[in-house]
Amino acid sequence: MRPEVPLTSPSLAAPLGATGTSLKAQLHRAERMRKLRAFALVLPLLVFLLITFVAPILDMLRLAVVDRDLSSVWPHVTQSIGAWTDRSKVPPPAVFDALATDLHDSYHARTLPLAARRLNYALDNGRTLVFGTARRLPETSADWRATLIEIDPHWGDLKTWAAIDQASGPVTSFFLLAAVDRQKTADGHIVSTPSSQAIYVEVLTRTFKVSFTVTLLCIVLGFPVAYLLATQPPRRANLLMILVLLPFWTSLLVRTAAWIVLLQEHGIINHALVWLGIIDAPVRLIYNRIGVYIAMTHILLPFLILPLYSVMKGIKPSYMLAAKSLGASPTEAFIRIYLPMTLPGIGAGALLVFILALGYYITPALVGGAADQMISYFIAFYTSDSVNWGMASALGSVLLVATLLLYWVYDRLVGISNVKLG
Repeated sequence: MRPEVPLTSPSLAAPLGATGTSLKAQLHRAERMRKLRAFALVLPLLVFLLITFVAPILDMLRLAVVDRDLSSVWPHVTQSIGAWTDRSKVPPPAVFDALATDLHDSYHARTLPLAARRLNYALDNGRTLVFGTARRLPETSADWRATLIEIDPHWGDLKTWAAIDQASGPVTSFFLLAAVDRQKTADGHIVSTPSSQAIYVEVLTRTFKVSFTVTLLCIVLGFPVAYLLATQPPRRANLLMILVLLPFWTSLLVRTAAWIVLLQEHGIINHALVWLGIIDAPVRLIYNRIGVYIAMTHILLPFLILPLYSVMKGIKPSYMLAAKSLGASPTEAFIRIYLPMTLPGIGAGALLVFILALGYYITPALVGGAADQMISYFIAFYTSDSVNWGMASALGSVLLVATLLLYWVYDRLVGISNVKLG
């Protein structure tokens, strides 16, 4: 009878380490420890980004929808306005009673300016309405609805109560709707903002148009420069690279001010154009869209040259030589071989320039005119001048969402192009 052969030969068994565990388990443990050490090294940077980058963005998104200003000073009316069910009529008397109580309390507590400022966002002369009513408000009344409407007829307007309802919080859609030129009526329907007040869609469109144009100009001007840097001998290329990096050593404000001097009516550029006979009289090159394009392109051009240069530097000259040896002309070899290999650099540089251009504030504010201000100007205005954090956050949120959508489109296009090139 033949002896039984063990199913697992000792020579085929998993090798054991010095501790008695399998070598495969030891390798897994070592790999896990390596990943943990790598994570521990990047953990401080991750915490720093969460605190200084992610947390402010999340707080900005929160301020766009959270609205507690009115409820903090008018608690009675913001709680009782839920009883306003028939939106075709003014609220019931109990809501007017609560409004009178809140007006009286906030006026004597000196917190009325907060409520007046919040209602002024949604109502024309809302601040005047609140302060005027509070000053003339009697101590007692048998019918507060009739008394308030007698003091100011706007208290009998549905638009006034719709504004109070939307500001009652704690969550509101008022700022996000206003950021896209929309508003909510008293009956809850969303309608377009009157044309005389609708500006933000136009501003957002202008922002993307300027950013897209500046990106195209940077590609047209930056591609030859990057190609020259990549094909020159190292000594000459290093000297040219210093010239490309030189603008980074100068303040952005100084560079913008320098363009104001160069582009003004009696500046160097106008004098040179007149001297060369290209124009007969000085032309307007500043405080308009032309000045914005010139200044922003000059400032953002290095951000396209650098990533494009790094990609071009990795393209071997032998590829072009091989294409020429196979019968392709220099132009055909450049278009069919060299140019497709530079697309990752063009895409990375263009995306970087475009995103930076979207948030530009100083250059358009100094070089552009009133019709050339981008959305960052209005965000800064609502942040520092009118202290309307809700509106500033809503505009920033709209810009952030639009940027993320464009990045998603870019990522899809790059993925499709990589598949085709592969």
